[in-house]
Amino acid sequence: MTEQTNNEADRRGRKGVGRAVGLALIAGAADDDCSAIGTYASAGARFGPDLLWTAPVTLPMMYTVVYLSSKLGQVSGRGLFQVIADFYPRWLLWSVLVGVLIGNTIEAAANLGAMSAAINLFVPLPVPMIVAFIAASMFALQVFGSYGLLRNLFRVLALALLAYVVSAVLAKPELSSVLGGTFLPKVHLNREYLSILVAIIGTTLSAYLYTWQSNQEVEEEIAKGRTTLEKRKGATEGELRRSRHDILIGMTFSNLIMYFIILSTGSTLHKVGQTQIETAAQAAEALRPLAGDAAGIFFAAGVIGVGFLAVPVMTTGAAFDLAQAMGWNHGMNAKPQKAPAFYLATGAFTLIAVVLNFLGFNPMHALVWAGVVQGFSTPPLLLLILLMTNDRRIMGDRVNSRSTNILGGITTTAIFAASAGLVVSWFL
Repeated sequence: MTEQTNNEADRRGRKGVGRAVGLALIAGAADDDCSAIGTYASAGARFGPDLLWTAPVTLPMMYTVVYLSSKLGQVSGRGLFQVIADFYPRWLLWSVLVGVLIGNTIEAAANLGAMSAAINLFVPLPVPMIVAFIAASMFALQVFGSYGLLRNLFRVLALALLAYVVSAVLAKPELSSVLGGTFLPKVHLNREYLSILVAIIGTTLSAYLYTWQSNQEVEEEIAKGRTTLEKRKGATEGELRRSRHDILIGMTFSNLIMYFIILSTGSTLHKVGQTQIETAAQAAEALRPLAGDAAGIFFAAGVIGVGFLAVPVMTTGAAFDLAQAMGWNHGMNAKPQKAPAFYLATGAFTLIAVVLNFLGFNPMHALVWAGVVQGFSTPPLLLLILLMTNDRRIMGDRVNSRSTNILGGITTTAIFAASAGLVVSWFL
C-alpha cells in the first residue's frame, strides 16, 4: 500500500465508533428479525432455559461469517453476488442465487405476517390490510428515501430490540436455572430438539446477512464518492482491524437479544406448560398474565420495530443479488430513474411477500421452518465465502489468516453437523 492509500484509510477509520453503531449494529439487529424472534421464542417455550447456551456458542460463528462478508466487500469493492458473477461459473451463480432469493422472499413474507399480528394487538384492523399498508409504506421509503436516511432510520429501529431485555427482566427468571442453561449445555437427541437447534443456527447465520453486509460495505464507499470499482478496491490492515472490532460489537448486541428472548419465554411460558407458540401475537399475549402487561407489550413492540428494519433488508437484499447477477445498475445510492430494474425487483419481491400472506399461512410456523431451511442452505454459501476470501484473484494480499480460516472452518463444520444431525433424527 502507498502512503497516500494509508492516509486515506486512516481518514476512513477515524469514525470507528460511528461505524460500530451503524453497519455493525444494523446487521446485528437485522439478524434478530421476526424469523429469529419466532425461533428463539419457540425455543424458550419448548425447552425453557436449556437452550440459553446457544447464544454464547453462536456468537463466534456470527462474528466470523459477518466479518468474512465485510472483508469481501471492502477488499474486492463488490457485493457478494457481483464477486460470484465476476469470478465463478454461471451455473454456480444461479444455483446459489435461486436459493437465496427464495429464502429472502419467504422470510420477508413471514416477517410481514408476524409484524401484522403484533400490530393487530393494538390496532383492531384485518391483518391482511395491515400487511398491505406496511409493505406499501416500506417500499415507498426504499424508493424515495436516501441511503443516508435509511441507514439512520435502521439505527434507531435497531434499538427496538432492547425491549426484549426489559421483557426478560420483567419475567423474573430464576438465577439457578439461568446459570445452568447458560453454562451447562443440555443436548437431547430427538427430532424436536435437533429441529429447533438447526433452526437457531440457521436463523442466526441467515444467508441474507452475508449479502447485506458485503453490499453495505460497497454502499458506504459509494456514499463517500468512490463510485468506480478501482476507487473502492483494497483495504488496509488498519481498516480490517477496525471492522473486526465494530462487527464484534454488533454481533454481541445481536446475541444478547437472542439470549433475552429465549430467557423471557423460557422463564414464563415453559414454566406453566405453554410449550407451543402458534403466532407472534400469542407469544406476546401469553406473557401478559405471567409476567405482567408490560412484558407482553414490550415483546410485541420488539417484533414490530425490528420488522420495519428486517423486511427492507430482505427485499432490497434480494434485489441487490438479482441485479448483480444480471449486470443491472443498482444500489440505494442510485435514484430510481438510474436503476429502474433494481427498484422494480425490490417492488416485485415485496409484492410476492404480501401475496404469500394472503394465502393464509401461519407466520410463526413459517418463521421457524424458514430457520430450518436456512440451516440447510447456509453451509454451502458459507463454504463459498470462505473459498472467496482465500482467493488471491479476489483478495490480493488480503487473503484470510490462519486463525480466520480455523474459525471459518469450525463454523462451517458446525453448521453441516447440525444439519446432518437433523436428517439423522428423521430416521430415529
